[in-house]
Amino acid sequence: MTITFESFEKLEIKIGKILSAEKVEGSDKLLKLEVDIGSEKRQIVAGIAETFEPENLVGKEIPIIANLEPRKIRGVESQGMILVVDTNEKLVLLSPEEEVPPGSVVG
Repeated sequence: MTITFESFEKLEIKIGKILSAEKVEGSDKLLKLEVDIGSEKRQIVAGIAETFEPENLVGKEIPIIANLEPRKIRGVESQGMILVVDTNEKLVLLSPEEEVPPGSVVG
């Protein structure tokens, strides 16, 4: 499926710094992340618990889609989506080559 450039421009992709991470109760796949995106802190639920230990994520900078409509996942509100690489064997985090301020726009 392809999208128009105008549709792509609607995505607000920012760098977020993970402040905390914990498993979502009752799920083997979900982690609840608190992410600083500069102007605010967001709670994001991500299906990455089978690949990443929560304590190893704290302090990491990751790209997130910041303007995604919030939704509840397993009763926990998610206020964005993190971007990772899925190699079909494992998930790999994306991160800036050097430290950048939280909320930096990915373009």
